[in-house]
Amino acid sequence: MSSLSVFKNEKSHLYLPFMSDFYNGFAQPFGWALFRIIIGGMLVVEGWPKIVAPLAQVGFVENLGFYPGWLWSPMLAGMQFFGGVCIAIGLLTRPIALANAVMLAITVWFHVAHPYGDALLTQAGIDALKSGSEYFTPDGIKRLADGGSAFLAAVQLKAELASIFWAAGALLVAAFGGGYFSLDRMFRKQF
Repeated sequence: MSSLSVFKNEKSHLYLPFMSDFYNGFAQPFGWALFRIIIGGMLVVEGWPKIVAPLAQVGFVENLGFYPGWLWSPMLAGMQFFGGVCIAIGLLTRPIALANAVMLAITVWFHVAHPYGDALLTQAGIDALKSGSEYFTPDGIKRLADGGSAFLAAVQLKAELASIFWAAGALLVAAFGGGYFSLDRMFRKQF
């Protein structure tokens, strides 16, 4: 193990030693704070609809095997929304980020195990598309000519990649904590 802090660069270890003060005093502390705020902020954005309707995820969490859904659905909402706020401000950062990383890892598994499928449109929708229905714009007809399978493949890939990114981001925050600009540091308490 190195005795160097992750956010400290010794001049002798840098290709551009004169940048050491910039890295240590500005780039890394502010960069880490920005990263932590983005991870927390996305959790807030994703958690807001669940806070507004805390029991809306009952069926989803029960399908994942978490019973009773009436308990787990509001817990998921709170963990995402309030946990995201705590991560963004750097309060109880490590345990909350770890809990969210586990939740996001389950999300990755869910997207991989339950893909969206290969057709967006039913056969009736495909027939309406081919007949030149007024419900489809020319651009919509181009995008859905295959029944929507290319569109759904793009949505599936985006869901998987986004979930992987946010899970990895939450794991990084759990590993390294709130950083220099956090309430944890201000209170001098970290897990």
